[in-house]
Amino acid sequence: MTDTGRLSGKRALVTGGSRGIGAAIATRLAADGADVVITYAAAADAAQSVVDAIRASGRKGEAIQADGADPVAQTAAFDAAAKVLGGIDIVVHNAGFGIFTPVSEDTPDNLRRQLALNVEGVHSGTIAALPHMPDGGRIIIIGSISGHTAPFPGSATYSATKAAVTGLALGWARDLAPRKILVNVVQPGPIATDMNPLDGPYAEMLVPTIPLGRYGEAKEVAALTAFLASDESSFITGSTIDIDGGMSI
Repeated sequence: MTDTGRLSGKRALVTGGSRGIGAAIATRLAADGADVVITYAAAADAAQSVVDAIRASGRKGEAIQADGADPVAQTAAFDAAAKVLGGIDIVVHNAGFGIFTPVSEDTPDNLRRQLALNVEGVHSGTIAALPHMPDGGRIIIIGSISGHTAPFPGSATYSATKAAVTGLALGWARDLAPRKILVNVVQPGPIATDMNPLDGPYAEMLVPTIPLGRYGEAKEVAALTAFLASDESSFITGSTIDIDGGMSI
């Protein structure tokens, strides 16, 4: 990928950056000129591959293992990333997961587990990042169109967590506006990844509901995220931007 230089000198932290959308975002930010630290939960080899790609762009790259659902570990990871980078200009909250089950079979534990990573991890990470972030920084949350729609049965608790981070972003955008720190949410629809392959169990059901007739690609989400991380997005804050091929129309 050609270096645009639009993020030259910037320092970025991408959570859940070892694969899929997170890996695409991390490598795109590096290609645009940023030094990038990623966090990962367990996939050490995959995380190292992303770090290698970042470094191949001529940028500083590092991976930090952390349980994003543990506020203490999350805070420690953000502090460690700031030490590696010398500060944090861009935070991309990408780590998250979903449990899809009908309400008649759902459990309080399912909700707690998703809230811990999808919401509390974003909350504790942002609080940890702010002391290391100069004015004019960027906080970008990778949410989901499930935050405002229920595309298939069994998505209620996952959708609730994604709606919650939109609420956080709205409030933070207001709170941080005096510091010119912009806070936005990117809401992907179905994106082809190793966890959601084109031949996976949901594709046959979902593709016909997408006006553009296909899954999105991780690089497309990365391109939107890189735009929001750049100076070109300087008048955008408190926004939720769908990237779903028209699925939410």
